[in-house]
Amino acid sequence: MAEDPSPPETELGGAMSFLEHLEELRRRLFLSALGILVGFFVCFYFADAIYGKMEKPLVKVLADQGLNQKLVYLNPIEPFNLYVKLALIAGLFLTSPWILYQVWLFISPGLYRRERRWVVPFVLFTSGLFIAGGVFAYSYAFPMALKFLISYGHRFTPQITINEYFELFATVVLGLGMVFELPTLIFFLAILGIVNAKFLLRNFRYAVLIIFVLAAAITPTADITTMMVFAAPMLVLYLMSVGIAYLFGKDRRQRRRSVV
Repeated sequence: MAEDPSPPETELGGAMSFLEHLEELRRRLFLSALGILVGFFVCFYFADAIYGKMEKPLVKVLADQGLNQKLVYLNPIEPFNLYVKLALIAGLFLTSPWILYQVWLFISPGLYRRERRWVVPFVLFTSGLFIAGGVFAYSYAFPMALKFLISYGHRFTPQITINEYFELFATVVLGLGMVFELPTLIFFLAILGIVNAKFLLRNFRYAVLIIFVLAAAITPTADITTMMVFAAPMLVLYLMSVGIAYLFGKDRRQRRRSVV
């Protein structure tokens, strides 16, 4: 009987030299940037409609307070610059599946053959988390922060510039989008054997402390209620990460033992 030429199930991807890693990284960064550029042009075409969505939380809060709902700008070029930056942020969310696919292609040579088949679940799950973080920020966290900030300054007449509002919006939306990628980070650390479920559970109290410090840094207000809104999903994501570390870290350990 002829010997099966296919590699064993536990075989890792081929080894790459340092220069090959750098070349591969350069290629993935270039393709990611190209994808973001395409997303930018698509979103720039719809920039005015996207801005209409972006200003909606603020317009609602200002209307509830009986205040002027128009934002102001101090330089004629600011509206154009705003649309450019807004299209870039929106393009990042739009092309996140493509970007995370490039991340997968960069790390896949270091995975076992069976692990490399996880590409579709990985891309869907990680891009879904990033988008979910942005949606959560836009729908819940950001409006709550705006309501607190505007109502706190009820004695004053707000003159909010479009740049100041965009910076606040981008900080919260991008910040929570990145925070929602915590399970992705734990996934990589688990398959590399750096962390495991026991380690995460054993250090849960330190994780809670770090989460609240991070929530305080992202939260644009000083009230505890809003900070809790930011911290709560992080705690849920951390517990989800424990399960991910248990499943994938365990699978990787079993494969290593089978090789030995």
